[in-house]
Amino acid sequence: MEWEVVIGLEIHAQLATKSKIFSGSSTEYGADANTQANIYDLGLPGVLPVFNEEALRMAVKFGLAIDAEIGMKSVFDRKNYFYPDSPKGYQITQLHEPIVGMGHIDIDLGEGKSRRINVTRAHLEEDAGKSVHEGFDGQSGIDLNRCGTPLIEIVSEPELRSSKEASAYFRKMQSIVMYLGICDGNLSQGSMRCDCNVSLRPKGEEKLGTRTEIKNVNSFKNVERAIEVEIERQIDILEDGGSIKQETRLFDADKNETRSMRSKEVENDYRYFPDPDLLPVIIDEEYVEAIRATLPELPEQKKARFESEHGLSAYNASVLAASREMADYFEVAAEIAGDYKMTANWVMGDLSAALNKNEISISDIPVSAQQLGAILKNVKGNDISNDGAKEVFNAIWQGKGSNVDQLIDQLGLKQVSDTSAIEEVVAQVLADNPKLVEAYLSTPEDKRAKAIGPFIGATRKAAKGVNPQVVMEVLKQKLNELG
Repeated sequence: MEWEVVIGLEIHAQLATKSKIFSGSSTEYGADANTQANIYDLGLPGVLPVFNEEALRMAVKFGLAIDAEIGMKSVFDRKNYFYPDSPKGYQITQLHEPIVGMGHIDIDLGEGKSRRINVTRAHLEEDAGKSVHEGFDGQSGIDLNRCGTPLIEIVSEPELRSSKEASAYFRKMQSIVMYLGICDGNLSQGSMRCDCNVSLRPKGEEKLGTRTEIKNVNSFKNVERAIEVEIERQIDILEDGGSIKQETRLFDADKNETRSMRSKEVENDYRYFPDPDLLPVIIDEEYVEAIRATLPELPEQKKARFESEHGLSAYNASVLAASREMADYFEVAAEIAGDYKMTANWVMGDLSAALNKNEISISDIPVSAQQLGAILKNVKGNDISNDGAKEVFNAIWQGKGSNVDQLIDQLGLKQVSDTSAIEEVVAQVLADNPKLVEAYLSTPEDKRAKAIGPFIGATRKAAKGVNPQVVMEVLKQKLNELG
């Protein structure tokens, strides 16, 4: 039987507020366990929540960025469940009246293809704490530093049809929240993570199959891997005549498998009801429009501008616009260099390779955008070769200097472009290599491009730092005169 995959993602993005959503505790990452949890976070009797308005502003900003309906009235609900990392015995969230309603994003599928994926809603809620299972002699500890950190949970419609589409959707959401400055998008620290809902149905059937939820996947690669192995698992069960259980599963990256965590609750199991300690949140159009005025240029807009203003290909523009930091770095460097296409090639090539090799992000790069721009300006002006540019780039990266022009002089990379000086060197090279000249002149014209190589090498050896383009022009002229 041919199966259709149905995938929906629930993405949790921690909002970059300085304090928690209902208490004044710090949200800073990396503090000692339980040092950022006050009496409210601990769930002590009699304490009341105080709503952080900055979380509301960030949620509205996100809603506007995905062209969503904004809830002029939103209500906080209690989601009741018992788990050690939630000391109150319930989570404050939004169910029926969220701050962000139906919206959409477009995901890039490569080769000029894209798909629009609808977003059901994005609601505000508080994060839970963290269970710690190491260093307790077989027992577990609870760290409540994260408890109460503000989240937006972004719920997609079940419209994704492959693991690659799911990964592209996750990447796009990360790009958007980072552009907006509402989340740092750090997957390794758990600032963004997602739950993958996966089901199968016979091809052509409209009714959805029973879904499983793969909990807390926190990398693009693992989103793809987890979904793929879950699809295979479900196909095996269904084609053997079995049925899928509605359950929550975990992905084991080491074993490349999903395993059962618990049966999947339904809405009624959580006994939702409006939180009696929090009033409904009412906003107006003036509030929304004031936030709309703060929206930055978003990835799709930046991509389109890179294509129209800077002449970049759709692929290059898409890659460079995906990260706000990378896009800003590129534009600063390109403006100084005076060549957007050359800078794009460098940023996507040598620079990205160096970042990957050293496992650092663009924010930690030791070569500034201004320095790269100055390096490439010298390449464009034929003052140094592309190989010379790499030497300067590596020297700055390794801390051997910071002034581009001084490094070019110190490393002896300045190219000689004086035609008369190069003509003298070329004349001597031709005189010293009569057999090479004879071989070149006897070569058919359509094959002489390769035959000129030895002359270029000999000329550059005889006079270091000569401009290879000028050398090529002079050699062709002098050899043609001999022929």
